[in-house]
Amino acid sequence: MKREALAIEVVRSGPETARLRLRGDLDFETAGSLVSAAATARGDGFRQLEVDLSGLGMCDSSGLSALIDIFKAGERTGGSVRLTDVGDQLRRLLHRTGLDDVLGVGEPSPEHRSAEPPTRLAG
Repeated sequence: MKREALAIEVVRSGPETARLRLRGDLDFETAGSLVSAAATARGDGFRQLEVDLSGLGMCDSSGLSALIDIFKAGERTGGSVRLTDVGDQLRRLLHRTGLDDVLGVGEPSPEHRSAEPPTRLAG
């Protein structure tokens, strides 16, 4: 499987809100780029971050860790993070791990909706 490099586009979507559009794979090699982009956006005065995952290829455990890191950084600085356009595979993973209850996960766009609801792992 060919790895797809991660590109992150930061777009102002409100006075204190930035949208980080991800394109590619969020993995061990690219997770630091997301954490860095989120920190830069916060340094530029954006307290609310929307992470647009519509272009995400795959996300490994390092990618999940990066999402948790930017969420925690937002809490520490009085900001927030919301994940948008989360694909079915990542949505199921977030649900099974309970991270969907922790991270702000927005409703999927129509192309990412599944007819089958996710199942949480028994714990």
